[in-house]
Amino acid sequence: MKLSALLMPDEYSSSVDPKNIEITGIAVSGSALFRGCLFICIRGTRYDSHNLLTLAAKSGAAAALVEDSTAIATPEGLPLFTVGSTRRAMAYAYHRFYGEPGNAMRLIAVTGTNGKTSTATMLYTILQKAGRKVAMIGTVACKSEEKLYSPDIRTEPRRTMTTPDPDILYPMLADMRKDGVEFVVMETSSHALALEKLAPLRFEIGIFTNLSPEHLDFHGNMENYLAAKARLFSQCNCGIINFDNEYADRLEKQAKCEILRCGAVYHEQYNAEEIVNRGAFGVSYLYSTPTVRMSVSVPIPGSFTVYNSLLALTAAIRLGISPTDAKDALATMPSVPGRLERIPLPETVDFSVFIDYAHTEAALRNILLTVCNFRQGGQRIVLVFGCGGDRDAGKRAPMGRVAEEMADYIIVTSDNNRSEDPTVIIHDILLGMHNRKKRRVIVNRRRAIEYAIQQAQPGDIVLLVGKGHENYELSNGERNPFSERTIVEEAVKARFH
Repeated sequence: MKLSALLMPDEYSSSVDPKNIEITGIAVSGSALFRGCLFICIRGTRYDSHNLLTLAAKSGAAAALVEDSTAIATPEGLPLFTVGSTRRAMAYAYHRFYGEPGNAMRLIAVTGTNGKTSTATMLYTILQKAGRKVAMIGTVACKSEEKLYSPDIRTEPRRTMTTPDPDILYPMLADMRKDGVEFVVMETSSHALALEKLAPLRFEIGIFTNLSPEHLDFHGNMENYLAAKARLFSQCNCGIINFDNEYADRLEKQAKCEILRCGAVYHEQYNAEEIVNRGAFGVSYLYSTPTVRMSVSVPIPGSFTVYNSLLALTAAIRLGISPTDAKDALATMPSVPGRLERIPLPETVDFSVFIDYAHTEAALRNILLTVCNFRQGGQRIVLVFGCGGDRDAGKRAPMGRVAEEMADYIIVTSDNNRSEDPTVIIHDILLGMHNRKKRRVIVNRRRAIEYAIQQAQPGDIVLLVGKGHENYELSNGERNPFSERTIVEEAVKARFH
């Protein structure tokens, strides 16, 4: 392929004509270099691959994309093409190299601090049960009904990103197109939007769930975080927004597409009215729009289920699914992996265990409120949680406050400490907690879970929060297998057998 076919017109400068350069592939790291490749230099927070241009030349790279050719030494024989953002150029290069697969399918993006996975899974399920060929890209899995597109995370850890990097995403979209996929429902992270991973894509629908403090270590402040989310609505034909969130009005003002307003508190175009909380059996409500009024029931507990299903339902109908088919699919909706997911235990066990992915103050409050609403008199909530390392430290004490306020007993532990000392993270959490009688610190997460199972009393609801669907643990630069489900099953067996 000619290099000119991979570059955006008017977005590069060079003394060399890209029409004269043949490209056999793309490389974005030193270990991936090969003869004839286009080497794309990326400036990261820790590494700058502009320093590898000499290696690229020696490896036989056909050309390189750089961000500032005047600030680097130019290896002899390696044509350089300067662009404003190599991350943006990388997304376009991969999309074009793989035949622009995003243009051949109907793309739906879901963004927001919380609820992305649940909303995307609900929409994916509705489309699938309506007989559509649909795939999903997200935190839990990249899949269709027939195929898993993400391999074992222990060998391909980058595929566990909410939104994969371009070198993974665009080949994956090409595979989906080849497999005849019609719809792709994609979780869209603020990182992916800020780093322009999705720049070449046009979405038929963009969905906004909510916004609350998260990833501020990356974005710096809420204004930048909101601006990253708002990027999505310049790439959509239609935006579906939860207007019960305080940032919705500002998001609408920045949007460059048609907006459908959804709500459960304030009266909008698309509403959930007459909401009934059925405890552990889920929620029901009246779905009311300018053209549709029908009763909806979803067997997943929690007020967040109202919002997630409202957004998914509105999107499905907009995509041409009949309201009845969409409603019927939600009525039999299975639990979303790692989202208030109950771990099956033997009938003889007299307490229950749930796992959930909540890792922000708002998400933790929501999940605890949900459990408070369906627990019965005398049942304790035993919470096991921690906070991730190398991530926004400002949320740790607030999460500690929420835990102490709403749970009956708390075991504070580790949760993907990455390169940080887990005891430092736990110290930050404890700054928000004051009642020593309600808590215990067990740094090792496996031992914390085992302790919770060993000490559980009849009727207790043991809630393991933070990791959800994840089956690995990140610590000291290593990714090790870690299944909370397996740990619970083993601990229950050790206690009762």
